[in-house]
Amino acid sequence: MKLFKFFGSVNKEMKLVVWPTFKENRRDTWIVIATSLMYAVFFALVDWGLITLLQHFVMGK
Repeated sequence: MKLFKFFGSVNKEMKLVVWPTFKENRRDTWIVIATSLMYAVFFALVDWGLITLLQHFVMGK
């Protein structure tokens, strides 16, 4: 019986949720994509820089 009470309260809470509009959802999606790409570029540059430094100082190339 606790299960039915639980799903009843879940149903009530879901009716209170304010869902984002399509425009807000699309904007937020592009923000996530842009931020992910910026982090990818940043870490690629840091990785390249560290590899270059290690090759120069450790391996003497």
